[in-house]
Amino acid sequence: MEGTRDSVEPAGSGAQPVATGPVPPGGVGRAARAAQRRALAGRYALLPLRLFLGVTYSYAGLDKLADSHYLAGAGDPQSFYAQTLAAKPHSPVGWALAPALHEPTFFGLLIAFGELAVGLGTLFGLWGRLAALGGALLSLTLFLTVSFNITPYYLGNDLPYLMAWTAVLLTGTPYLSVDGYLTGRAERDRRRGLDEDAVRRRIVLDGSIAAVALGGAGLLVGSLTATFVRRKPKATTAATASTAGTAAPSTPKPVAGGGSAPSVAVADVPVGGSATVTDPGSGDAVYIVQPKAGQYCGFSSICTHAGCGVNPPKNGKLSCPCHGSVFDAATGAVLNGPATKPLPKYTVTKDGDRLGLGPLQS
Repeated sequence: MEGTRDSVEPAGSGAQPVATGPVPPGGVGRAARAAQRRALAGRYALLPLRLFLGVTYSYAGLDKLADSHYLAGAGDPQSFYAQTLAAKPHSPVGWALAPALHEPTFFGLLIAFGELAVGLGTLFGLWGRLAALGGALLSLTLFLTVSFNITPYYLGNDLPYLMAWTAVLLTGTPYLSVDGYLTGRAERDRRRGLDEDAVRRRIVLDGSIAAVALGGAGLLVGSLTATFVRRKPKATTAATASTAGTAAPSTPKPVAGGGSAPSVAVADVPVGGSATVTDPGSGDAVYIVQPKAGQYCGFSSICTHAGCGVNPPKNGKLSCPCHGSVFDAATGAVLNGPATKPLPKYTVTKDGDRLGLGPLQS
């Protein structure tokens, strides 16, 4: 019959029977658990990055407030003013730095407290996207002013921070955060039938209260840090200079012809140490050093890599705190990159018990 021919498979047709055996015990359970683990890992994938950025920027803000050099002004090559002034000629947005140079204290505090606010907001997950936007803007500003001219670009740290903040900006802080708690509570309110406008008002109100509380705590901690934890500057007497290896900027000494040249006492420049003066032509800080007994020379405090201020000499080296360049304190030569050019060198003349800054040699 026709139906019989259709229902019976001819011999030798090559058809294989479909396997319908039982699923191995525990197979479905293991697959489900693996899927759950992958989902959990995806959910918290950016949590380590968020914690790193939050802790780092909170620390950066507090560290600036605790640093006595940060707001010291033009006479200190490590100050916010000196670093901004050094970066201005090399920055593509140097024209926009004039307000920061006009009001360095205000802008210095704005950056320090801004970093603290961004760090705390990211760490606690409060208005996470707004905090990430603030972090991205800070990183972009530092990239355009401090590290724009770093070659190759991957040696700079501000561009990677900008990319990291962009990732947090795209994802927000939905888990283990204040934002996550507020979102979860809003969903429960909707299931209870609460009006949508009321749900949104509650989110905004409670988020604002949390922001005020966290911001107030950050302001209090920052203010206490600036008041009580600030690292005291080293004394500027000759005895202290012999121990610390540095001395304070000196007052100009009158010279023939009615002009003036920066000078320091010989006693203020111990062997291996330095004293700081100001180049009257450029306004840059200059270190007068004595690498060996009776040998005096001067070096610009401006790093030739990206324009940051190098630290005073220590153990025969001048180190840049921004990107790690190291210079020989006797010759100004590059000992460690990324800088490729030596520090500009000045002539130093000895007149009795005074050391005078001479002309720029290189």
